[in-house]
Order: sequence, then structure tokens, then C-alpha cells
Amino acid sequence: MMSKTLVLIEAKAGKIKKPSLEVLTLANTRGADFDAVFIGEGGDALAAEAGLYGAKTLFTAEGEHFNTYNPEAAALALADAVEKSGADVVLGSSTVMARDLFPRAAAKLSTVSVSDCTEASFDGGELKLRRPMYAGKVTVAVQFENASKKFALVRPNQLPVNGAGGGAAAVTALGTQATDLRTLIKEVVKGTSEKLDLTEANIIVSGGRGMGEAGHFKMLEDLADVLGASVGASRAVCDAGWVPHSMQVGQTGKTVAPTLYIACGISGAIQHLAGMSASKVVVAINKDPEAPIFAKSTYGIVGDVFDVLPKLTEEFKTLLS
Repeated sequence: MMSKTLVLIEAKAGKIKKPSLEVLTLANTRGADFDAVFIGEGGDALAAEAGLYGAKTLFTAEGEHFNTYNPEAAALALADAVEKSGADVVLGSSTVMARDLFPRAAAKLSTVSVSDCTEASFDGGELKLRRPMYAGKVTVAVQFENASKKFALVRPNQLPVNGAGGGAAAVTALGTQATDLRTLIKEVVKGTSEKLDLTEANIIVSGGRGMGEAGHFKMLEDLADVLGASVGASRAVCDAGWVPHSMQVGQTGKTVAPTLYIACGISGAIQHLAGMSASKVVVAINKDPEAPIFAKSTYGIVGDVFDVLPKLTEEFKTLLS
């Protein structure tokens, strides 16, 4: 049977998220037709965009248990899509939802899933992966042994996005029946911020204990507003209750890979570095010249963050006005 790839896509406001576009682009490099699957409301509207990036068929799952993320129902739908597409490789972006969903669906198909890959490619149709281990100290090649189906999640912002120029994907409703569920989703409370999630952001301004107190994060928000950036934080700051844990960057928080990461008052503990080490350009501001963050920085500013940040913000305002 010909090899087939299936891509899980995620969307927001009727558009496919950039990390999913990256994985669609990867699937298209395999040199064979591939399909996509969307679980949730409004899947039909994504067919044209999915086709533009090479997907031939878009499987959709809509209904009471699929329109908000229910892990049990979504796992049933994804496993159903894998079987109906005949895919031997299943790809997705390493988001919070997908990291929960992929192992569940893989278990239903008696196979395994790997997440957080930083390198992914196809060589002669075979999936090649690398992922970090030991808090990013090393990367390892991933091998699947005796796995008829390979589930893999790739970190956002690791791959290029290239449209294939195809027509709209054909839409096929899965018709998956979600019964005898042990979990019922009553309500999903969304954050009020209009900024991009950290995993999707191209620019991140992040703060640590050096910011002194919660109120000083307003300085980071001012700079982020000028740059069109999202605001992140270290674990210590989140644990102290200064900002929500949804803003945490690090080994136990979110793994990010923006084009520009500005670290303000962050010393650079190994756990934090593990979450942002894939950033393309890192600018660190810290008054301690021995801070570990400088070893991972492209540019370092040794100085008081309260002196540097306002000047940096004003300078960017002038440059971008």
C-alpha cells in the first residue's frame, strides 16, 4: 500500500494556525498525496486553505462533543481519521492540545507518539526526526520500532511555510460516534488577551524576577505593544503569582521559537533556557554580567532593566513610526 500522511490542523478565527501550516508544508515534501483532519466547528471553511498547502482531503468532526476540546472524543475522531485515510504517518504541531491528543489516539491504534521534535524531514518517504532531551542539553534521532503508524509532533516555528498552490481539499465528514464518554466539557473559559499565543508569536518580550514586582510587567507590555509582540515570563514569576501560568516559558511551561526573544531580568536557569533556546535572536537585559542567559544570547545588555526598557521602547517607537 502506498505511504500516506495525515496532518492534524488547528485553526483560529476561521484561519489555519501558522504552526499547522508548517506541518502541512512538511507533509507535502513527502512527494505523495496527503490528507488533513480538523476536529471542531467550522471545518468546511478551512478546505480551500488546506488545499492551498497540498492537502487532498480534509476530514472533519463536528458536533456536541467535538466543538470544544474533549480529549476522549477527539482521540476517537483522530483515530477514525487515521484509519479512513490509510495514513502511516500522522503529523501535528506540538501544541498543548496536540500533546494531550496524540498519545491518546496512538494508544487506540496500538502504536506510539513522539512530541516536541525540533527537526523533521522526509528522506525517501521515510520520516526523520530529532528531539531535545535532558532539558535541551542534547538532541537525539527518533526511531520507531515495529510501528505500522507513526505519530509525531513538531515544535512551532521550526519549519518553513510554503504553499503548494492546489485547489480546495475535498471535505469528508467522519461521522465518528462519541458515546460512553467519561468526560463532559461544560465550559471553556478563554483568556481576554488579543495577542498571539506564545507558541505562535514571532516576537516575545519575557520577564523574570529581575522585574521586581507584578506591576513592573507593564513595562514589558508597553514594549510588546510597540513591537506587536507577546509577553512571557519565567517560572519563578508565575509561581509568585505575578502573572498567569499561561505566560510561562520553560521546561515545565511553553516551548517557544520566535524570531526575536527579549529576556528582561531573567537570569537564565537551565529550565527556562530549555523553553526558549530555539529562538533565532535572543536579546538579554540583566545587571549581572555573569548571568547564564548571556551565554545563550545573540546580544546582551548589562544594565538595570528599569533604565534600559523605557529607552528601548522609545527607540523602537521612533524606528517604527
